[in-house]
Amino acid sequence: MSHLFEPLRLRSVELAHRILVSPMCQYSCHDGFAQDWHFVHLGSRAVGRAAAVLAEATAVTPEGRISPADLGLWKDAQIEPLHRAFSFIAQQGSVPGIQLAHAGRKASTREPWNGGTPLSLEEGGWTPIFAPSAIAFADGYQTPSALSTAEIASIVGAFADAARRAESAGAQLVEIHAAHGYLLHSFLSPLSNHRDDQYGGTFANRTRILCEVVTGVRKVWPEKYPLFVRISATDWVEGGWTLDDAVALARLLQPLGVDLIDCSSGGNVAGVKIPVAPGYQVSFAERIRRETGIATGAVGMITEPEQADQIIRRGQADVVFLARQFLRDPYWPLIAARVLGHEIEWPVQYERAKISARKL
Repeated sequence: MSHLFEPLRLRSVELAHRILVSPMCQYSCHDGFAQDWHFVHLGSRAVGRAAAVLAEATAVTPEGRISPADLGLWKDAQIEPLHRAFSFIAQQGSVPGIQLAHAGRKASTREPWNGGTPLSLEEGGWTPIFAPSAIAFADGYQTPSALSTAEIASIVGAFADAARRAESAGAQLVEIHAAHGYLLHSFLSPLSNHRDDQYGGTFANRTRILCEVVTGVRKVWPEKYPLFVRISATDWVEGGWTLDDAVALARLLQPLGVDLIDCSSGGNVAGVKIPVAPGYQVSFAERIRRETGIATGAVGMITEPEQADQIIRRGQADVVFLARQFLRDPYWPLIAARVLGHEIEWPVQYERAKISARKL
């Protein structure tokens, strides 16, 4: 029996199985508004029967965008185009979700296909950008402005406001982005957080803003809906954020109302050599799950049905998040089910393909 296709209940939300679409930036927005591209991109993965489809890193403030083309939820007018996509996702039996984010010191850059490098004001970039400390991400990047405590409180409020808008848009799952060197991760890591106030120095202080964001979001996010947090389990650099820290963080977040830790890594230090290989981050999800009891998600070069099934079968994670594999094949769950000998309901419009596949 395939463990990958066992249902999973998180609060009142029922996931049909354990395959989720990881948030993937599309850099295809205008003033933060979702476009037809997003409707098709997100909707096609729901047609492919992903258990949940998470919209990309969505800026909670204009200054918190990675690029000028990022998705946003900093104003009510941005709700409607997302509502159209989320309604379609739900109609397909998938759970619509969204990742809320602030880019921090990695803001104001070009789209990846245009180099991903910092933008000047003349090129459409903006200043200031914000971080815990006035430390640039890398050479050539803008030096950020260190946030005041009042500005931190404003950003915490912006996350909560965006979560309220996400509910209005029809999301049933919210993920807070605290990974990959963006604002919340940069507070967690001692490499990027050199503050000497209540938001810096000790582990308790460095994790304070994330705990405040979670608490603020949970106050407005319906109790019936799950809340995820994506973390980088390690900076991959000596003296940085570690897996031990990640385990301790999970213990802090669970009683605040977090239901699942999405376990990624890296992104806070430029030029780091990461030992990338199939499933290279699964051990992070496994240890956090084992030592804290919180549900976890595994991510990173998960491409084969048998590989994904084994992760769930062995108890290394509760769900798998696929990203690039879903770009290659929006219908990956349908194919994975056939490979693993599991019956899954295809869209009626595609039933002819299912019958043909059985004859192959």
